[in-house]
Amino acid sequence: MPKKNKQVTVTETGDDEVVPFKYSISSYGADYTVDSLVARMRDEDIYVPHFQRGFVWSFGDASRFIESLLLGLPVPGIFLAKEYDSRRMIIVDGQQRLRTLQYFYDGVFANKREFALKGVQAQFVGLTYRSLPDSDRRQLADSIIHATIIRQDEPSDDESSVYYIFQRLNTTGVELKPQEIRSCIYHGPFNDLLSDLNAAAPWRALFGPPHRNMRDQELILRFFALYFRGDSYAKPMATFLNRYMGKNRHLKSKLSRELAELFLATVDTILNAIGENAFKPKKALNAAFYDAVMVGIARRLQQGTIKRAGEVRDRYLRLLGDDKFVMATETATTDEENVRRRLDIATKAFAYVK
Repeated sequence: MPKKNKQVTVTETGDDEVVPFKYSISSYGADYTVDSLVARMRDEDIYVPHFQRGFVWSFGDASRFIESLLLGLPVPGIFLAKEYDSRRMIIVDGQQRLRTLQYFYDGVFANKREFALKGVQAQFVGLTYRSLPDSDRRQLADSIIHATIIRQDEPSDDESSVYYIFQRLNTTGVELKPQEIRSCIYHGPFNDLLSDLNAAAPWRALFGPPHRNMRDQELILRFFALYFRGDSYAKPMATFLNRYMGKNRHLKSKLSRELAELFLATVDTILNAIGENAFKPKKALNAAFYDAVMVGIARRLQQGTIKRAGEVRDRYLRLLGDDKFVMATETATTDEENVRRRLDIATKAFAYVK
């Protein structure tokens, strides 16, 4: 019998954190004609982040939106974020409207059926873009949609404000989780690496089935961030991860290979020495316990391969009985003191295994 995929539970204490600093953001308004928006969508100068929830408007919703433009009625604006390097613009809010326009111009709706208007005023029923009278086609082409365009000025190196703006403006009706938003804002080589490593067999054995909200990829990101920048960690964890991913977004291929080797060697060692439940001291995967064990083993692997798996397991069992370590993985786990304490204890625990 094939295995049933079960959703993995990941425990964490301290996720509901408040961002402790302000941003300097430039924003301006721009009025785009429908024609120019469709052209920019086709050229991917304006694009829908790949992770976003799919198109959810019904045929009737989309038809009425087109009808509003044909009648000259005002429609809600859209929200775009300009990428610092590429100058392309991410759709932060408004993908349903923009995709509807593209579908109508292309003549094919999301479900591959012909996009002929339905549930609208009699003179428009059954019309496609190609069958619109010339005057109506010009009316649609010249219709204006207002866009608010933002760019983060300070801090200048991570674009993390877009994460919080998206979180607040997301109107899909399904709450998007942190790593889903990051995968949009920080798309690029580092995000691709996280996705590739997420498919690695030892990691899947340790974590379980892929997580629908990308929590597994977030844990891989968290390992790298705490391994390399744990000494400078400052809460909240979400902002710490945003900034690390933003700064490393355009990862060079050589460093990408080194990170992959580091992660794979660490999870392979843990799986072989401790087993599939290594990160589950109390049934559910404990994120704080995970990052401490991962960082501790990875730091030991800097000295070379670990040959005595039994010794690793013995040190691991001692951690389970260390009251200070347990408290740092179960209480206020994103506080700076507890993060540093558990990383330090785990590092010392595995430092001298052979």
